[in-house]
Amino acid sequence: MKIRLPKPVCTIIENLQLHGYEAYVVGGCVRDSILGREPGDWDITTSALPEEVKTLFKRTIDTGIEHGTVTVMIDHEGFEVTTYRIDGEYEDSRHPKAVEFTRSLEEDLKRRDFTINAMAYNDTERLVDIFGGMQDLNNHLIRCVGDPKERFSEDALRILRAVRFSAQLAFPIEPETADAIRELAPNLGNISAERIQVELVKMLTSPHPELIQDACELGITKVILPEWDDMVGVQQNTPHHKYDVDQHTIEAMKNVGADKVLRLTMLFHDMGKPEMKTTDEEGVDHFKKHALVSEEIARRVLRRLKFDNDTVRKVTRLVYYHDYRIAATNKSVRRALYKIGKDLFPRYLEVRMADVMAQSDFDRFNKVNNILETEVCYQEVLDNQDCVSLKEMAINGQDLMALGMKPGKDLGDMLNILLQYVIDNPEKNNRTELSEYAVRQMHIQQLKKK
Repeated sequence: MKIRLPKPVCTIIENLQLHGYEAYVVGGCVRDSILGREPGDWDITTSALPEEVKTLFKRTIDTGIEHGTVTVMIDHEGFEVTTYRIDGEYEDSRHPKAVEFTRSLEEDLKRRDFTINAMAYNDTERLVDIFGGMQDLNNHLIRCVGDPKERFSEDALRILRAVRFSAQLAFPIEPETADAIRELAPNLGNISAERIQVELVKMLTSPHPELIQDACELGITKVILPEWDDMVGVQQNTPHHKYDVDQHTIEAMKNVGADKVLRLTMLFHDMGKPEMKTTDEEGVDHFKKHALVSEEIARRVLRRLKFDNDTVRKVTRLVYYHDYRIAATNKSVRRALYKIGKDLFPRYLEVRMADVMAQSDFDRFNKVNNILETEVCYQEVLDNQDCVSLKEMAINGQDLMALGMKPGKDLGDMLNILLQYVIDNPEKNNRTELSEYAVRQMHIQQLKKK
């Protein structure tokens, strides 16, 4: 088997070999190359010690030298070169007590998580596959290297990585590996929120976000996302739905692109339903104000998993407005743009469409038609450059102070009054008319105070 390696990678490997060391590309880049995918990174493993690597290249960076990793810089691009190593005993399901360097490639590959990630390659020896990774690729299986209980006990994050790879590659998890996951899933409680966040996002933005069901069945979500388990089996006896809450959520995630914000929004959009569910005398279920509770849950979970503020802001706002229905008119769209934000409005439309398409056929034509007509109005508002925010308004705080207003709450309130005025009357967004309107409003407020 021949893998086409980038020129800088060939240069690094050949330089190491020229000086008597072994060197291979290893792990995910080998797997992806065999599958015909474009590797994101090219990791190199070698028998050379870190100090020996550093002497062979002009520019290196000690990115993880205590674990044997040196980044070699070639033409302003970095490539991680890691010495073969044997991990010592793990004491916290996260980190080995010590790392021992070795000259044996087999010992290095033996410590890796899954067989499909434990293959190495160079142009001299070609594919090195000691643990059956190629066979598992051909059979479409996620299997641990060696004893799965040992692998998962070493680093519990591998439990979540198994489901993530399953979702990315559409490979089922081998039965013995799955049994070990069920037994050791509680160890995920020892893993940092940041590491869990990375794997969860990769799983949700994979081609198969529905495999969060496997994470649930294997006991993973019970540890990292118990809010998911609360949705499982919650029925929606209403004409608008044909799935339970969890299955509806899965269908909604599948209906949006592999975008982090959109997939997270659909994950959380109905999480408030179990808490807000009521059933009327006719046996029809209702979920009033579930969007508000879903927003609160989304914020709590995103904070718990250490997501950045921008992601938290976008996802929680979209969750809150996911069921916000507006008339397909330019005025309604301008009002919605003001509430939701110009940056998020296109995603709001995607969220609404994904939600509708995951519901029953009841009134679907009208729902979809409303979204499509709203999109047309949205484009018209953009084309007309209608004002929907304070920064787009033809008058500002300085102008109001020039009219006699003092800085403070009243001035802020007046700006919002003017903004609502131009949102409803976009042709009025000019300094003269807004100044006149502001003077009239100031006069009215003075009369009210008397």
